[in-house]
Amino acid sequence: MPAPRLFGRRAAMRLLSLAPLIAAGPHVGRSQEKEIRFGLTPVFLTSDLELLASLKSYLERATGSVVKLVSRRIYQEITSLLLSGQLDAAWICGFPFVANADRLDLVAVPVWRGGLLYQSYLIAGRSHAGTRIEDLTGDIHAFSDPDSNSGWLVTAAALARLGTTPGRFFRQTFFTYGHRNVIRAVSSGLAASGSVDGYVYEVMSEVEAALVAETRVVVKSAWLGFPPVACASSQGSAPHIVRLREALTGMSQDHEGQKALSI
Repeated sequence: MPAPRLFGRRAAMRLLSLAPLIAAGPHVGRSQEKEIRFGLTPVFLTSDLELLASLKSYLERATGSVVKLVSRRIYQEITSLLLSGQLDAAWICGFPFVANADRLDLVAVPVWRGGLLYQSYLIAGRSHAGTRIEDLTGDIHAFSDPDSNSGWLVTAAALARLGTTPGRFFRQTFFTYGHRNVIRAVSSGLAASGSVDGYVYEVMSEVEAALVAETRVVVKSAWLGFPPVACASSQGSAPHIVRLREALTGMSQDHEGQKALSI
């Protein structure tokens, strides 16, 4: 089966990678079924009304269900809604997915540059002299979210291997609750360094080049599993989840799905 086509640059900044893990055939219309409540984290640009409308329209046609898109400011809120049954599925981070592995099932994994992996970046201001994580000591450092793998856990784990903690290593830390906000904080000088998703940084280097030009990558992490779309383990085989999985994995093979990915 041919590999799915990846999304365009503009769609990547907005959708940040709901290209499929595997390709599927075109979807046929279905009668209206159970409403699907789909959670979106702050990685998603919820201010882009055109994209949200296009995504909602595609998913509703592809699943045969009314789809409600639910966004929250932080990962923990979305994860809590998912675990409590208030969401049917959600695009979450790898950290909460692993932390709740006994309670969550995989729905789909986005494709990034032809693969299922990404990296965490430690970034700094353009004039920062650091070349290693050790060189960031004493910085004001911006993290993304306390439940973010690349925006918190990777850096905290690296510091633990050095026998220290973020609170002792950095002069001050704060959470921006958005990977793009980390880049903005470092670019503006609000923070001297930051921890951010590599895929967000790479896309922003194309769509907001002037902003990213005020920063540079100091260290790249090992390759990590891409943030997944997940559901409660009790619902993994439920008909509406199966339809959602088919819709997501077939998105780039469907005309309307391709339209949403290209916005």
